[in-house]
Amino acid sequence: LATSAVGIYGLFEATDLRVETVRLTTEKLPAGVDRLRIAQVSDLHLGLLHREEALAPVISAVRELEPDLLVATGDIVDAQMDHLDGLTALWQRLEPPLGKFAVTGNHEYYAGLAQGLDFLARSGFAVLRNEAVPVGDTLVIAGVDDPAGSRTPDDAAVLGPAATGALFTVLLKHRPWVSEAATGLFDLQLSGHTHRGQIFPFHLFVRRAYPYLEGLHTLPGGGRLYVSRGTGTWGPPMRVLAPPEVTLFEIARP
Repeated sequence: LATSAVGIYGLFEATDLRVETVRLTTEKLPAGVDRLRIAQVSDLHLGLLHREEALAPVISAVRELEPDLLVATGDIVDAQMDHLDGLTALWQRLEPPLGKFAVTGNHEYYAGLAQGLDFLARSGFAVLRNEAVPVGDTLVIAGVDDPAGSRTPDDAAVLGPAATGALFTVLLKHRPWVSEAATGLFDLQLSGHTHRGQIFPFHLFVRRAYPYLEGLHTLPGGGRLYVSRGTGTWGPPMRVLAPPEVTLFEIARP
């Protein structure tokens, strides 16, 4: 009975999408910009098991937030990508004024990198692959590939040319590993991957590999890291004590 009860609750929690609001202050916003709103989604694992019924409420939640910028921090797709017809149209309903940016996660490689990149591009995302780009004169956004592609990204090399310190800099990186050489070159790293273990008590094991398991962390050497619990689920739609989230960052002047 206990196992059945936990299983039923896990099915409910997997659909209990929550909006986590994180408020930060910075003096790096340009003149005329008093507030910046960034929405983060991560780890949707769209594929055979998760399609319109999983994505539609996420799109609705993000639309209600009206962010200036949307980022996707990897594992947006999973295996069996031939089941994703029509989902690009849902993503295209989101048109934040500063654009949509994404990075690869390990499952983009498992599902087939070319297919994953094509899906993200058709969904309106600019995929950042070991590069940093200015977003107008508002901020700098950088993204690195997941090491599942067999090459460990050099965060410092990616950030260095763009890290003038004048603009707020966001680093998108699927796994919540922090490069010591890159600390001080970004203001906010956004990651996912851990799912907070997804089903209790697996977070105890996940934390051993990823000490930054979830939430906001101030990093030694400068900058902050936020680790999303994930917006979807890997495998069956089940979560226990790790509800899915869309994260809204409200960045304002002090």
